[in-house]
Amino acid sequence: MSLHVHTPVIQSLRLSQLLNTNVWLKLEALQPSGSFKTRGVGYACEAYVGKGAKAFVSSSGGNAGLAVAYAGRRLDVPVTVVVPTTTKQRAIELIAQEGAQVIVHGQSWLQAHERALELVNDEVVYIHPFDDPLLWQGHASLIDEVVQDGITPDLVVLSVGGGGLLAGVVEGLVRNNLKHVPVLAVETKGADSFALAVNSDQHLALSSITSIATSLGATKVSEHAFALAKTHPINSHIVTDKQAVAACLQFLNDNRVLVEPACGASLAAVYEADQQALDVYADKKNILVVVCGGVGASIEQLNDWNSSL
Repeated sequence: MSLHVHTPVIQSLRLSQLLNTNVWLKLEALQPSGSFKTRGVGYACEAYVGKGAKAFVSSSGGNAGLAVAYAGRRLDVPVTVVVPTTTKQRAIELIAQEGAQVIVHGQSWLQAHERALELVNDEVVYIHPFDDPLLWQGHASLIDEVVQDGITPDLVVLSVGGGGLLAGVVEGLVRNNLKHVPVLAVETKGADSFALAVNSDQHLALSSITSIATSLGATKVSEHAFALAKTHPINSHIVTDKQAVAACLQFLNDNRVLVEPACGASLAAVYEADQQALDVYADKKNILVVVCGGVGASIEQLNDWNSSL
């Protein structure tokens, strides 16, 4: 029983014409929990149940917590999600709607994470939002599907938070004999921990997250994601919050699908490609953009951000 669904990959005529090449959209916003997280989290939860897990605990004020809650409901396993005080009420309600217990603790994800770890025992397993090989294996199925659908990308554009999606996509490329295919790893300014690590060649952490794209809000990417930058062709790219929000609104208008600014980051790198991005796109015939989704925004919130930024 797979907890994720095989999502469509469609050509974006607007973006294809804009870049004068084929641009494909992998619509992960259509996963049951609203984001790509359903893949890796579902895969990991099934694996841990197979090893005897009786309950799950997670720490996330957004998509990962919602994915764990969804997986727990489908697997009939109780779930507790610890969220920081910055979590929006809408996210708390969605997690609770899946049947999970929600504990509000701490002012940051790290504090919620530390509280969640205190709840772990022999039968209660912690599902990390991004740093677990099982997650990466599950996320890799995204590339499996693209290849099954007859698309062979020569570039993948995706958003980076803690690096779980990046790790999964690279694993998927490798296992489909596409390890030479580069990745454009996009972040918003103020949530650019991957860029900090790559540009300094040190596994450093941001002092704080100042971007509105809070789903990208890992102050430090996973060690595995940092290591991948040395072994796989990955280009780091940064966009502004304003560009990410504008891309969300344009994407909604073009495709009738609502995504959050964390997803808008990768979309902005295509809608508003600067020279750095254009240099990466040059000579590429099939660009795959991972529309990772996310439930952290409403149309009202996007319009408010668009006016105020």
